[in-house]
Amino acid sequence: MGSEDTARWSATVWVAAFITWTLVGMVGDVLAGHVGLDVLAVVAMVATLAVGEYIASLIVVLMLSGGEALEQYATRRAKRDLTTLLDRSPRLAHVLTRPDDAGSAETRDVAVADVRVGDILLIRPSEIIPVDGVLVSSAGTFDESSLTGESLPVSRVSGDHVLSGVVNGTGAVRVRAERTSDRSQYQQIVALVESAQASRAPVVRLADRFAVPFTAVALVLAGGAWIVSGLPERFAEVLVLATPCPLLIAAPVAFLGGLSRSAKAGVILKGGGVIEQLARVRSAAFDKTGTLTQGRPRLTEVRPASPFDADEFLRLAASAEQYSTHVFADTIRRAATERGLTLRAAEHADEVATLGVSAVIDGREVVVGKPGYVAEVAPETMPITLHGGEAAAYVAVDGRFAGALVLADPARLESAQVVRWLRDHGVENIVMLTGDGPSTAAAIADQVGIDVVRSDLLPAQKVEYAARMVPRPLMMVGDGINDAPVLAAADIGVAMGARGATAAGDAADVVVLVDSLTKVVEAVAIGRHTLRVAMTAIWIGIGLSTALMIIATSGAIPAVAGALIQELVDVATILYSLRALGGPGARTVGLSTRERVAAGETIDAGDPSRTTR
Repeated sequence: MGSEDTARWSATVWVAAFITWTLVGMVGDVLAGHVGLDVLAVVAMVATLAVGEYIASLIVVLMLSGGEALEQYATRRAKRDLTTLLDRSPRLAHVLTRPDDAGSAETRDVAVADVRVGDILLIRPSEIIPVDGVLVSSAGTFDESSLTGESLPVSRVSGDHVLSGVVNGTGAVRVRAERTSDRSQYQQIVALVESAQASRAPVVRLADRFAVPFTAVALVLAGGAWIVSGLPERFAEVLVLATPCPLLIAAPVAFLGGLSRSAKAGVILKGGGVIEQLARVRSAAFDKTGTLTQGRPRLTEVRPASPFDADEFLRLAASAEQYSTHVFADTIRRAATERGLTLRAAEHADEVATLGVSAVIDGREVVVGKPGYVAEVAPETMPITLHGGEAAAYVAVDGRFAGALVLADPARLESAQVVRWLRDHGVENIVMLTGDGPSTAAAIADQVGIDVVRSDLLPAQKVEYAARMVPRPLMMVGDGINDAPVLAAADIGVAMGARGATAAGDAADVVVLVDSLTKVVEAVAIGRHTLRVAMTAIWIGIGLSTALMIIATSGAIPAVAGALIQELVDVATILYSLRALGGPGARTVGLSTRERVAAGETIDAGDPSRTTR
C-alpha cells in the first residue's frame, strides 16, 4: 500500500510539473493572440489526475513530450541554415595605428561601422575582410566563395580590389579601406536580407489551425458524457482519447519525410514551413542570367569604335572585368585569354553591383557595364542593335565611348517546360525580374513563355517589386549574390546553388544542388505531396479520435485503456505520414530522359521515367 501511494504521489508531482511548464508557455501564446492544442492537453492531464487515473496521465505526458521533441528538432533544423549569412557578417576591424611601419605596427580594434575611408586594416589569417578595400601588401590569397561561389582560393597582388565578406588565407595582409561599412558590398547585402526577413509574415503551425474546433468538439463530448452519466470519470475517459498527439506529430513527421525526399532529389528545403509555402505557391518570379538561361555566356562579337582595334579594345575591357563578379566578366576575361591577350593589373578599380565596373589600366580609365552606367562618363554611348537572346557589355575609355562586346546566353532547355508546368498547376502570376536590358530580357522571356518582364532592376528594386506581387505565396528563383535580398524577401526563395553564390543560398529557403531548373518543379511537387499527406494524416487522427471519443461516452473504454488506444492512433498517423518519403520524382516536369540529361540531371538506373515514348 505504501509503494502504491508513493507511485501515485510521484506520478502526480511529475504530471503537475509538466502541466505547470505547459501552462507557462501557453499563457505567453495566449497573450500573443495564439491559441493552440495545448489547452486540450492540459485539460486532459488535469482531468485524469482529478479522478485518480495517474497512469493514464503519465501516458498522456509521454505522448505530448515526444511530439514536442520531434517538432523542436524540425524547428532547429530550419533555423540553423537560415542564419548562416547574418552570422558571417564581420563586426570588428583591426586598424593599424602606424601603417607605415609594417614590422611593428600597432593595432586597435574598432567596430566595423567606425572604419573610415583610407584606414589601413590588418587582416589576420582566416579572418573576414570587414569593408571593401585595396590590397596594400605585396600579395594575398583569399576565399571568395561567400560572394562568387568560387570554391578555389583566389590570389591577389598589391593594388587589387578586395571585397568585404571575403575570407583571408594563411598569411596576414594589410588592406586600405575604400568604403565605409554601410557602403561595402557584403554589408549592403546583409542589411537587405535582415530587412527582408524581418518583414516576412510568420507561418502558423499547421496543427494549430484545427485547435479551436477540435478542442470544442472534445470538450462538448466529454462534458456531455459527464452530465448524462453523472460520473466525473467519464469526462477523463473521453478526454484521454482527445489528446492532440496525432495532430502534433503527424505534420512534423510528414514534413521531415518531405525534407528527406527533397534532399534525395538534390533539393534542400529549410524546414517544414517552407514545404507548406511551396505547396501553396500562387506566384513565381525568376531571375534571368544563370536561372532561366544556362549561365554560361559566350562572347560572339567584338564591336570596337574608332580608333580602337579589336584586340586592344578587348584587352582593356577584360583587364577591367578582372575586378567584377558579374557572370559576363568571366566570359570576357576567358575570351581575351584565349586570343593570347595579356591582361593588365589595375591601379584602381571599383564595381557597382549589377551596373558595371571602372578601373584605371595603364593610366587609362576604363568603364565596362550597362549603357546607362557607361553613359555617365561617355554621354555619346548609345545602345546597339541586338538579336534575340543576346546581351552587350558597353565600354568607355578615358571618357569616350569605345565600343561594345556582344554575348549570348541561351535559355535553358528545360525553362519553357518548367514555366508551363507551373502555369498548368495553379501558379497564376509568373514574371521575370532581371537587371539586364529590356531587349535581352524580352527575348529570353518570349522563348520560355513568360509574359511579364521587369528589366534594368537593382537588387533593392527587385525586393520592392516582389513585395507588391499578388497572389501570395510568392516563389522567387535566382542565383548569385545580387539575388540574395529578393530571395529573402519572397515567401519562398529558391537559390540555384550548384553555381550560385553562397550568399544567395544562405538567404534562400530552398537550395537546388543540381544545375537543373526541373528541380524547382520537383520541390513544388514534393511540397504539395507532403502537405497532402500531412493533411490526410491529421484527418485520420481527428476521425479516429472523434469516433473513439463517441464510444468512450458510453463508458466502454477505461481511461488507461483509452490512453493506450490513443497510442495506436498515433502509430497509425505516423505510419501514414511516412508516405511523404515517397511521391513525385524527376519525371514531374514531363521531360524525356535525353532532355533531362541535357538539362544537367543524373538519371538513376531504377528511375521509371527512363522509358520514353
